[in-house]
Amino acid sequence: MSQEFVIGLDIGTTSVKAIVFDMGGKVKAETEQLTKTYHPQQGWQEQDPDELERCAVQAVKMVMKKVDVQKEAIVGIGLSCAMHSLICVADDGTPLSRALIWSDGRSSAQAEKLLKTDGDELFRRTGVPIHPMSPLVKLLWMKETNYEPYHRARYFMSIKDYILMKWYGKVVADYSIAASSGLMNAETLQWDEKALELVNVKPEQLPEIVPPTEVLLGLNRDLAAELGILSETPVIVGAADGQLANLGIGAIVPGEVAITVGTSGAIRQFANGFRINDRRETFCYAFTKEYSIIGGATNNGGIALQWLKELVKYEGSYEDFLRQAEDVTPGAEGMIFLPYINGERAPIWNQQATGNFSGVAITHKQEHFVRAVFEGITFNLYQIEQALERLAGKTETIYVNGGLARSPLWLQLLADIFGKEVYVAETHHSSAWGAAWTALVAIGKVNSFEEIKHSVKLSSAIIPNEENHRIYQGIYKKYTALVEDISIHF
Repeated sequence: MSQEFVIGLDIGTTSVKAIVFDMGGKVKAETEQLTKTYHPQQGWQEQDPDELERCAVQAVKMVMKKVDVQKEAIVGIGLSCAMHSLICVADDGTPLSRALIWSDGRSSAQAEKLLKTDGDELFRRTGVPIHPMSPLVKLLWMKETNYEPYHRARYFMSIKDYILMKWYGKVVADYSIAASSGLMNAETLQWDEKALELVNVKPEQLPEIVPPTEVLLGLNRDLAAELGILSETPVIVGAADGQLANLGIGAIVPGEVAITVGTSGAIRQFANGFRINDRRETFCYAFTKEYSIIGGATNNGGIALQWLKELVKYEGSYEDFLRQAEDVTPGAEGMIFLPYINGERAPIWNQQATGNFSGVAITHKQEHFVRAVFEGITFNLYQIEQALERLAGKTETIYVNGGLARSPLWLQLLADIFGKEVYVAETHHSSAWGAAWTALVAIGKVNSFEEIKHSVKLSSAIIPNEENHRIYQGIYKKYTALVEDISIHF
């Protein structure tokens, strides 16, 4: 039999990537199409649905031109997509609005009000923290401000749902995208009556909820020709990028945690069933009927280090800027940084939060600030991980990917603060490989999600320094006390 390949199509916030993998996860070819975000008002962040759909088409088209395989060798395409987007769509499939993406903050007032009323009950029903990222809260803003596209809409859907509707004429959402909307009941895996009543939306205005392994067939021949694939090539609905990043890195059994840190960051773990944190520190989004992903996303990853570099007008390379922290002892000589410079999601879920340096002294220099920012970013992730442990048990192993994983200093610091062994994935395409593997499960080329572990290549373990871990445990107590004390002022 000739060699077979699978495509992972990863629809992110900054770009759309198409990756051709062989059946063992090795990258055969990849392309990337940059996307555009619009900022019509302060705090508003939107993307054009048709521009995103064309980016997806162009990405697949270009990767098929780049790769040296026959169309027949592509056994399927799996989709991954960022969560929390919302588009108002007319009856004929025309978008009535741009996509309000996860970082859109226009509904902050609605989120704040909802937290004081029905927020706790809605969180317990859906597993989605009340925050402007949530399509539920975006819809509430639309309702309360008489947003015209909201009143005219036949459908409300995500970016991935829209692309699949354009390609197949079907309006479907997988469990994870539906769950992260804040509109799906986490126990029944159906649209939640109370959430829909709040935003005055009917179930028939929302996509049909399907598993991530749902297979779509019969692509329009003209579109298939443009993509460079056969019209009968299966396209698999796939899931949200967070779930698929965990899958693609192999963090799929209890005790295995995946951390992704680029501009922003996230820490996630798979769990059986529906589990929520009473303190509302973490989310819980379904992946399949059996498994959910629990975790928390932070707005403040590498962006905090880039902000500091620009603030001090450091003219050297980014790598040299970060390297300054290597000569500073753990704890930055008493300086602690609360990294909320971009508002915050987990663990405090407050878009009004702001950053803070504590313990600054006349003896501190630039390298101490760099170290403190490194540590603050990591303490924030550790605080989320502590909430995960209360829900799912002790963390045994940490898998890491994302841009910051290229920093040896940060990897060691992560191991020291968490007190766990850290492994780095060799691939930078975990979400795309997770999407591709989901496609292979759907069409029966592999037997289970769990088998993906055989294909994931990891670095040697980064071992924690036990003395540094002991020091950081003491500093972490001060960090959490500062978070508690200062949060009342946001």
